[in-house]
Amino acid sequence: MWTKTSSSRAWILAIFLTFVAGIASVPSPAQQLAKRLILKDGSYQLVTKYEIKGERVRYLSAERNEWEELPKSMVDWAATEKYEKQRAEGAPPPEVVELDKELDTERRAEEARNPLVAPGLHLPESGGVILLDTYQGQPQLVELDQSGGEIKRNMKGNIFRAAINPVASAKQTVELPGLHAKVQAHAAVPAVYVNIQNPDQGGADAQTGSSQPQQTDLPWDRFKIVRAQAKEGKRIVGTIKIAVYGKTSQQQSFIDTTAQQLTGSWVKVTPKDSLAPGEYAVVEMLGKDGMNTYVWDFGVNPAAPANMQVTKPDASAPAPQPEKPIELEKRPK
Repeated sequence: MWTKTSSSRAWILAIFLTFVAGIASVPSPAQQLAKRLILKDGSYQLVTKYEIKGERVRYLSAERNEWEELPKSMVDWAATEKYEKQRAEGAPPPEVVELDKELDTERRAEEARNPLVAPGLHLPESGGVILLDTYQGQPQLVELDQSGGEIKRNMKGNIFRAAINPVASAKQTVELPGLHAKVQAHAAVPAVYVNIQNPDQGGADAQTGSSQPQQTDLPWDRFKIVRAQAKEGKRIVGTIKIAVYGKTSQQQSFIDTTAQQLTGSWVKVTPKDSLAPGEYAVVEMLGKDGMNTYVWDFGVNPAAPANMQVTKPDASAPAPQPEKPIELEKRPK
């Protein structure tokens, strides 16, 4: 006999079956990530979903998990529809398979030039001085600006160099304005990656008007980390004393570090021990000319707010391979 209890159970069963059917109809993440917008230049964008708005295509990037746009005219709609049809049949087009191979080759070549330093984080192809920080459990890359005198920032890959003028005074200090650097590391042992060009390739002299020391064969491990001392609203990163007979001597508070050569002309500089909260700078040693007075400053403060303009990990990146130092040739005895 059909009772009110039986009716209630049937109603609950119907709701349950409807819920299950709804779940079954939702595409899996693998299916969503397989969608592609094939572009007319032969490349493609991995997308979760997309929509056409006038002359623009708005899509949710499966690689960056962000909404992005591109002109509708850039999309090869015939190729996109063909791929989706063959994907549904389980057989991607041969041209797509070939494109995958080409992109994979390009990706591997890029990784060889730009080392992977954390899951989903590659060093930039443009070079520079980059600090690897950890903020709220997430690794982040932050570019360090070159500072010194009136120069606050320089173009990536090219640097300013200036040595101390031995006839200027008996004692000189290398000072940075302000008590705190713009970039503050939250990790106690931040790694610094350096990849800079020789300034002879750029126009640093013309811009600063200073005489730069001529360095033709600087050692790769010439980059050090120093502790800055706060004094009267400034940070002192080095002191130079000049004897009456012209000999100069420098005093810096060097941090004990290790240096490692990586692929792509990158050098990794890492403190051997945790850095106490305070102000620091990456300095370049110029051999007999002493320290470059233009430095890359940063601070260490676990409680500092988030840094601006950071590079965050690519969530879609594959599992990382450990960074490998380059093989150095043994010097002949």
